Amino acid sequence: MVDEELYQIIHKAKGGDQEAFAELVKRFKGHVYRYAVGMLSNRMDAEDVSQEAFVKAFYSISGLDNEFAFSSWMIRIAANLCKDRLKKRAKEKEFSDEQPNEHLVDPNIPDPSVKLSIEECLSRLSIDHREVILLHDVQGYRYEEIADTLEVPLGTVKSRLFAARMALRKELAKEEQG
Repeated sequence: MVDEELYQIIHKAKGGDQEAFAELVKRFKGHVYRYAVGMLSNRMDAEDVSQEAFVKAFYSISGLDNEFAFSSWMIRIAANLCKDRLKKRAKEKEFSDEQPNEHLVDPNIPDPSVKLSIEECLSRLSIDHREVILLHDVQGYRYEEIADTLEVPLGTVKSRLFAARMALRKELAKEEQG
């Protein structure tokens, strides 16, 4: 739920107030960046996508119909940019050899190799599966918020999340065996 102060900031930003928009960037940049890192498994690409998402948001915020949906709207912008970046990578067949981001999985996991293993397995999931796990299990979105963000029915979110968790388990099992 959006509090009244945040609602006012969003409303001012919609009216062209640059300081208000800067405050939105400050409040949401970590959220958008973590999502992008989870989708792209590359810090530099995630930084680029995050910046591009806020630039797109700045130029189109006046068209935001519902101030209460700002967070979902920002993630939708980032999601579309991440998908475009992943498609571009696939076309170019140039996949990054960088290690996954160390901050994607819970930093309280004591064994760094376990954390890297989970991140590597996440990066091998399909875009749709990775996206729903990131939104629900990492970012903490509710099913309804995910459905709104991804513009899919609620049942699709639930079935994707179930399938994504099964795929992640399968990848983790392969990792343990290999």
